[in-house]
Amino acid sequence: MNAAHADLTDDTAAEASIAVAAVKVTAAQAAVEMASALFEVSGTRSALNSLNLHRHWRDARTHTLHDPTRWKIRHIGRYVLNGTHSPRHGLL
Repeated sequence: MNAAHADLTDDTAAEASIAVAAVKVTAAQAAVEMASALFEVSGTRSALNSLNLHRHWRDARTHTLHDPTRWKIRHIGRYVLNGTHSPRHGLL
């Protein structure tokens, strides 16, 4: 991303966009997995409404739905396999 900031070209912008998308995909997957693991290690009582632990999974999942990673994965794949640049108008 520093290269894109220092010398913005189509190639550096594409590399930075793909790097950010890869981090977003990884973070989204980790958030949902960790929130799900919370219930696995805590047992069935962790699902009680009085504990309100379900909010962690719900919040993580909602965040992933607002910015779907499946499109990011597609653009990452196209870039890695074919060198196709992702959109430069905020869609990645």
